[in-house]
Amino acid sequence: MTTELDLAAWAKEVRALAAEKDAVILAHNYQVAEIQDVAHHVGDSLALSRIAAKVDASTIIFCGVHFMAETAKILAFDKTVLIPDEKAGCSLAETINAQQLREWKAEHPGAVVVSYVNTTAEVKAETDICCTSSNAVEVVASIPADKEVLFLPDQFLGAHVQRSLNRSNMHIWMGECHVHAGINGAELRERVMAEPEAELFIHPECGCATSALYLVESGVVPKERTRILSTGGMADAAVTTKAKKVLVATETGIIHQLQKSNPLVIFEPINRAAVCKYMKMITPEKLLNCLRTGRDEVTVPADIAQRAKLSVERMIALGQPSPTGE
Repeated sequence: MTTELDLAAWAKEVRALAAEKDAVILAHNYQVAEIQDVAHHVGDSLALSRIAAKVDASTIIFCGVHFMAETAKILAFDKTVLIPDEKAGCSLAETINAQQLREWKAEHPGAVVVSYVNTTAEVKAETDICCTSSNAVEVVASIPADKEVLFLPDQFLGAHVQRSLNRSNMHIWMGECHVHAGINGAELRERVMAEPEAELFIHPECGCATSALYLVESGVVPKERTRILSTGGMADAAVTTKAKKVLVATETGIIHQLQKSNPLVIFEPINRAAVCKYMKMITPEKLLNCLRTGRDEVTVPADIAQRAKLSVERMIALGQPSPTGE
C-alpha cells in the first residue's frame, strides 16, 4: 500500500516531470483520488474538452478513458496527447460504430445527428453536433423543431433530453454505460425511503433517472431535493447545497471531488459498486510511467480528426459568449 510519504514523493515527481516536459495533466471526475489531486485540471468531459482546445502546453496527459483522449487530440491536433493506459476503453462508446451510424442515417435522411462525447473519433466524424451530459438538452434545443434528431448512444441520457424538451421527433440509440445502467430504481427508492432528508444528485445516464422523476411526481421525494446533473453540475451544486447529506447516483469517483468542495456535507453513493474499471485503469504508477516514457500516445487520422472537430467545436461553442460579448 502506498504510504503518505511515498504519495508525496510521487506527486512531487509527477509535477516536476510535467513541468520539464511541458505537459498539462487533465483528469476526469471519475479518476482515483490521487490522480485528481495531482492533475492541473479536473472536470467533466465538456470542461476538459474546452481546456484541451485552449491549452498552451505541447503535451496533454489525459487521465480518463480513450475516447476522451481522442477528443483532446481532435481539438488540439498539433499537440502530443498521451493516455497512461491505452486499454482504458468505454462500454458505452463501444455500443455503436461508424458503419452502424451511417446505416442509421440512411434510414432517416435529413436528420440531425447528435452524439454524446462518449463515442469514438470515427463516430464523431459522422456526427453533426456532439454533446455532454451537461449540455445535451441545450444542444438538442438548438436544433429546429421540425428536424428529426438521431441521438446516440446513451438511451438514458436520450430519454432525459426527450422528457425535458417534450420532443417527439427524436430517435434514440439503445446504448448504455454498464456502470450507470446498474444504478437502478429499486436501489434509489430504498435509499430515499431510508434517508428522507437527503438531497439527490443523479446523473442522467443512470438507469434510475426515470425512477427519480417518478418518485418526484408521486411525492415520495420533494422536487427541490432531486437534481439531475452532469458530474460538472454535481461539483457546482456541492458547493451551494444546504443539505446535511447528499445521495449521489453516478460513478463513485466523483465523491472525492464533492467532499473536497464541501467538507461539511456527507456525500454517499447510492450504489457503492458503481465503479468503472476502465477509469480505474489509470493508476498513479501508470501516470508516472507515462511521463517518464512518453507512452501511450493517442493518434487520430487527419481526415477523421478534421471532420470530427466540426461536431465537437459546435458543442463547445454552445453557451459560450460571442467574441463581441453579445
